[in-house]
Amino acid sequence: MPFPQIDLAKGTTRALAGRPNKVSTALFARCHDGVPRIDAFVDGLPRLLAADGLRGLIEAICTARSRGRPVALAMGAHVLKTGLTPLLIKAVERRVITAFALNSAGSIHDYELSLIGATSEDVAVAIEDGSFGMWEETGANLHRAVREGVAAGLGYGEAVGRYILDHSPHPEYSLLAHCAEAQIPATVHAAIGTDIIHMHPAMDGAVIGAASFTDFKILAHVVSELDGGGVWINCGSSVILPEVFLKAVTLCRNQGFPVAEIVTANLDMIRHYRPHENVLARPTSSGGRSYELVGHHEIMVPLLLEAVFARIG
Repeated sequence: MPFPQIDLAKGTTRALAGRPNKVSTALFARCHDGVPRIDAFVDGLPRLLAADGLRGLIEAICTARSRGRPVALAMGAHVLKTGLTPLLIKAVERRVITAFALNSAGSIHDYELSLIGATSEDVAVAIEDGSFGMWEETGANLHRAVREGVAAGLGYGEAVGRYILDHSPHPEYSLLAHCAEAQIPATVHAAIGTDIIHMHPAMDGAVIGAASFTDFKILAHVVSELDGGGVWINCGSSVILPEVFLKAVTLCRNQGFPVAEIVTANLDMIRHYRPHENVLARPTSSGGRSYELVGHHEIMVPLLLEAVFARIG
């Protein structure tokens, strides 16, 4: 005997005209004659999904700056390694980004760019003979910068930025130098053992820890001012900076800063648990908005920043 089958003839259908739809031609992308300005290009993107999220984030950044609220960019080192320093420096000069947070690998690449105009060694080759990360100038000079900074009461990021301004031949390639010069907070958050300078003979864990702790307190103050429309963007950090941000939010709320109605965003090549929970979901659970834009940094960050530059004029 054959297995029983459902009888399709007993199904009921409805008229298509009465169906609610998520997508309509009104939401379609618009074509342009010639080469459009980037703001026109973004406005012409489909009014759906990530394209709508991109527009929402652009609007949030522009609104935050018009209201004098902070726009902070927390980023992993890969963002610098994809060649975005000139755009980030422009964001400093235009006061589009008002604070930066880096992991300590970010400070290493930033320093090497200011010293030799290049960075990012071939790890697969160098790890074979134990030479990976064992670069004298990088380790010795960054430790000197941080040690002198701690003695002067500075945090990690400002200490490195000021050292670059005073000693590097190419400070124009350094985001940290431009932040120090513009007096924009640029904090560095170290996890001991994660970076090449932690293997250097000059390594001083107490100094690195003290400088990074100062930067955590600076970052927490930035977070305390996000309330009422400030924007926090996590870009390319899947663990360290999302964890630091969540603790800063908690500390601020513990001390009476509401940090409510904020806008958060995560820009990365893939989705990760901690950025989703610690940046997008938990800090905005009682109010605010969040955006997740998945894509390569070297495409998404220029698209976002250039659209903001065009909007603010």
